[in-house]
Amino acid sequence: MNTAVDWLRTSTPGLLVLCGFAIAVLLVVIIKVKLEPFIALLIVGLGLALAAGLPVSEIVGTALKSNESLLETGFGGILGHIAVIIGLGTVLGAILERSGGAQALTSKLLGIFGERGAPIAMGLLGLIFGIPVFFDIGIFVLAPLVYVAARQGGKSLVLYALPMLAGLSMTHAFLPPHPGPVALGGLLEVNLGWLILMGFVCGIPGFIAAGLVWGNWIGKRVIVDVPDDFINDAPDAPDGAGGASVATKRSVVTTPPSVGLIGTIIAVPLVLILGATFGTILLDPGNLVEVLTFLGTPAVALLIAVLIAFYVLGIRRGSTVQELSALTGESLRPVGMLLLVVGAGAFFGKVISATGIGTALADAMAAAGLPIIVLSYVISCALRIAQGSATVAIVTTGGIVGPLVAAQDYSPMATALIAMSIAAGSIILSHVNDGGFWIIAKFFNMTVKQTLQTWTVLETILSVVSFAVAAVLFAIVA
Repeated sequence: MNTAVDWLRTSTPGLLVLCGFAIAVLLVVIIKVKLEPFIALLIVGLGLALAAGLPVSEIVGTALKSNESLLETGFGGILGHIAVIIGLGTVLGAILERSGGAQALTSKLLGIFGERGAPIAMGLLGLIFGIPVFFDIGIFVLAPLVYVAARQGGKSLVLYALPMLAGLSMTHAFLPPHPGPVALGGLLEVNLGWLILMGFVCGIPGFIAAGLVWGNWIGKRVIVDVPDDFINDAPDAPDGAGGASVATKRSVVTTPPSVGLIGTIIAVPLVLILGATFGTILLDPGNLVEVLTFLGTPAVALLIAVLIAFYVLGIRRGSTVQELSALTGESLRPVGMLLLVVGAGAFFGKVISATGIGTALADAMAAAGLPIIVLSYVISCALRIAQGSATVAIVTTGGIVGPLVAAQDYSPMATALIAMSIAAGSIILSHVNDGGFWIIAKFFNMTVKQTLQTWTVLETILSVVSFAVAAVLFAIVA
């Protein structure tokens, strides 16, 4: 008995078996038992730590001191990195949406591209508005605009919806301040400026292939009409978070802000973060670099954008401070569970690192000759397909491969490309275990078969193409 236990805890094959079993249990309790991922990750993480023989004092600390335990450092390390960023990003998206920014962007893009180019306009709308807005909220905000475009064009709803969905999915998967990329920045210790740059480089080709090329082809073959009641009184749809619902019926802002103003507000945090990243690389140390670093810290950059939005989209347009505070509180309510899932996933990864499983995986990978960027993608794909949550797939994969990345002297660009491979894997093959699958089926009047034919294939194309770009670039720079 002791020999078997020692084998599990000390040998490379034993540690791999232990890790594989823990992940299998995690998937079973999430998929079959339907346990909340936050609780499941916490239980399995603690169980893995005990099974691997880690001291209790290392896992949870002591009665007198616990701030250096795996539990607290696992949660605290990642949440300290992402909580402020996700919170501010959520508030920024809420004020942009409530002010009528989506309406303004839609009118402008449709005016530029015309009726024949409306699907492209919808794609760009999703791409632009998706930067500050979470995926499901983006669908909620933009779906009525897609209905109107489809009704005016007289063609299948799919033709207009898929480009918009591709834009939202691409930004959600690859770009900060969305939870997945931000979490990867903390787990892999890579600057968000590099993640933004590589997110665009890897994600845009995937968006074009999935949203514009595939969307145009399949949109002419899967015919979905816009029901009359979708325009003025759309049905509720599940938000994928346990039974709550959101409605597509929105009040119309009669005087929306200008497109230039909305674009400027969205660009402010991106420009500041990139300025800090490349200012540090290109400029000599000094006061200018310190200013750029301070302004380009993601939390500061987003705070600046939020304050600008509060003034130009709120105060200047007649909103009171009390109304803006109420909007802030309302927008932040859904963030709590998201942060708990990310924190629990980081704790699980911390346990994996402490048990030595990361070293065992490194040895196995070296023996198999499997590049780390391929390993990252495969693990993320497997987790995504098995349990449906992109966030769980990202934080779990990041925890597994994080020690492998730390053990190598990769450049920031190479590390960011590894992060992009994880992000790409986390969106592949969306199907019935993914809450987003049902949101899209409901909002866009599609059957399960039609959703599989359209949305599931779109996500897979976006995943594969974006990963291919990341892999090619990684082979060049690593």
